[in-house]
Amino acid sequence: MAKNLVIVESPAKAKTIGKYLGRDYQVKASVGHVMDLPKSKLGVDVKKGFAAEYQVIQGKAKIIEELRKAAKDKERIFLASDPDREGEAIAWHIAEKLVKKGQKVHRILLNEITKKAVLAAVENPTDLNRDRYNAQVARRILDRLVGYQLSPLLWKKVRRGLSAGRVQSVAVRIITEREREVLAFVPEEYWSIIALLEGKIPPQFEARLARIGDKRVDNKTFRISNDAEAKEILAHLEGATWTVAKVEKRERRRNPAPPFITSRLQQEASRKLGYAPSRTMGIAQKLYMGVEVGDDGAVGLITYMRTDSPRISPDMMTAARDFIGKTFGDKYVPEKPNIYRSGKSAQEAHEAIRPTSLDYPPDRVAPYLSREELNLYTLIWNRFMASQMASALFEQTSADITANNCMFRATGQVLRFDGFLRVYMEGRDDKAADDEDEDEKQLPPLNENDILDLRKLTPNQHFTQPPPRFTQATLIKEMEEKGIGRPSTYASIMGTIINKEYVSEDEQRRLRPTSLGMMITDLLVGSFPDILNTEFTAGMEEVLDKIEDGQEDWKKALERFYTPFSADLERADKEMRDVKGAAEPTDIACPKCTDGKMQIRWGRNGEFLACANYPECKSTSNFTRDEEGQVVLQKEELEGADEACEKCGKPMQVRFSRYGKFLGCSGYPECKNIKKTGKAAPVSLGVQCPECNKGDIQQKRSNKRGKIFYSCSAYPKCTFALWDRPIAEPCPQCQAPFIVEKTSKKAGTTRRCFREECDYQAAVEMEPLAEAV
Repeated sequence: MAKNLVIVESPAKAKTIGKYLGRDYQVKASVGHVMDLPKSKLGVDVKKGFAAEYQVIQGKAKIIEELRKAAKDKERIFLASDPDREGEAIAWHIAEKLVKKGQKVHRILLNEITKKAVLAAVENPTDLNRDRYNAQVARRILDRLVGYQLSPLLWKKVRRGLSAGRVQSVAVRIITEREREVLAFVPEEYWSIIALLEGKIPPQFEARLARIGDKRVDNKTFRISNDAEAKEILAHLEGATWTVAKVEKRERRRNPAPPFITSRLQQEASRKLGYAPSRTMGIAQKLYMGVEVGDDGAVGLITYMRTDSPRISPDMMTAARDFIGKTFGDKYVPEKPNIYRSGKSAQEAHEAIRPTSLDYPPDRVAPYLSREELNLYTLIWNRFMASQMASALFEQTSADITANNCMFRATGQVLRFDGFLRVYMEGRDDKAADDEDEDEKQLPPLNENDILDLRKLTPNQHFTQPPPRFTQATLIKEMEEKGIGRPSTYASIMGTIINKEYVSEDEQRRLRPTSLGMMITDLLVGSFPDILNTEFTAGMEEVLDKIEDGQEDWKKALERFYTPFSADLERADKEMRDVKGAAEPTDIACPKCTDGKMQIRWGRNGEFLACANYPECKSTSNFTRDEEGQVVLQKEELEGADEACEKCGKPMQVRFSRYGKFLGCSGYPECKNIKKTGKAAPVSLGVQCPECNKGDIQQKRSNKRGKIFYSCSAYPKCTFALWDRPIAEPCPQCQAPFIVEKTSKKAGTTRRCFREECDYQAAVEMEPLAEAV
């Protein structure tokens, strides 16, 4: 009989760890958190020192009882939940519910799930960390106070079902402010002049105008502003002698990027693989907890995937250098190991995201991984290997060429040693139109005072560009740089703001605030300037870090936050603009009556246009906004007049409901004849089909009743379908690639495994009151 009990979060993690520990250890799973604040009420008594009313999560009583029976006769209990704040909270709550008086509980932290790491952790356990637990409690209460008190305010002032949160609302504000920058941007014209030149030895090459007299053409302080100025310069250069004034050669060293931290992994997976952050983290979690690798059984392939430290252990650094030398040659091994510095908030006890063992290169594990698992593992492997390799070396040449009083510059570079580039090159998000290409571009041999032949002189028109809209990857980067959120929260923030329809994602994966998101942002910024302030939010993250480090009292920190927040809340209840009955005027003429103007109003399905002469005129219309944000009446609203209602003979009109577009009689409400028209385009959910492993799960509507369902994009070749919404998170019990969510009036919102043979099910917070993460 086992003498010791080890408790982890998931069955997959339990299976991997159990393989290493042997018969003296029983390994059980809590399947995530076992206790939380109640979903039906605030659950925090502010007047009693922010006392939290934690209770057993619905469906977890059975699991707690099983764990209690398993712990009954054990000599030692090891709590091995994740090595972060959430994992610490799980450990504390399990200890509270399971441990008898006098029974010894140990905490073990696993940054990787390997035999060596597991055995070392069991041999050297630690105690439960009160400070880390307090930091999690403070964060949980903070988000509950904000989410559960701001959301009802929005119900009252705007409409039911809306939510706000400490971090999600700041993320929407960042997107909204960028959108307004884009809309307010006025492009400015500028011109470049390119000379195609030829020296004594081929090839021909290009040089760009860099200076006119003593003025540097930088397109900021000085630019060629229009076609007339460009032509004047071309005329000035007619008959000029083109002379090489200076040639400069230098070696440029390009260093590898650090190994992945959570935010960088999410960014790079978005750039290179097109994965949403939630999808990336779901895949990474499976790789961390363990996957079946043939005869080796369950193997944890990567280290813990929620980290902000790029640190690499000395043992792994040595192993990587040996592997690189044997695989690529000694010249690819740098003289000294590459060591990377962490940000000020990084937890140095953690390591970067890296392979746990170099015995499992991607080609070895490929037969045992799904396509997306292999893609992500290969990305992590290559990034780690490249981070420990020698720098790449380029030879750069620049030549200054004079013609009359103008100076042109030609640049070229040649890769002399590929170094880490042999394995990996970091992706880029946005590239300015006038950025120099990083591809090789070689200049011919040039010497000072060489006379060159002009083959062509070309003026090119350009326009300055607005700042780019954020993608999920660049938004995470922005939030990280501003100190907003933490590694464990980025993915859920992205999902929340998109699912709440505060932000939409276009075909280029650019994030745009919806009109609802912009309005909510304006209301909250006006009433809660601190909560929506990026510096304030970043400051709160630093306070949570100090609580974890034992440098700050969590109750005093909450008191400092809540006192001004409660005053703002009371004031907002009286002064915040009520938009339920408000209307925003437009210059669009009513298509029905002669003198009415259309107004923007809010309904339960969002914004719509309605005639200002209501109720005399009941004309309504859907609308869109163009690139400048101007309201544009949707054309189909004016179409359909050529189709007569088969019941009363009046023209049919295109209408919109929560189920999409339909044709309704213009004689409504006297005539209520309707019929559907058009078909909504399927919406991809970023979840791979588990049946064919090729298509993606898409949201669609049934033809008969317009009911939402979810099916494979490869239909009719693949007929996999579901009624419940897939969520891109692995099942914590059986590690199925995703779970499904269902909301009903009676049971509320629950999540369960989509596999019939798995009985995992858990209740989640009610959507209208959902807090930000």
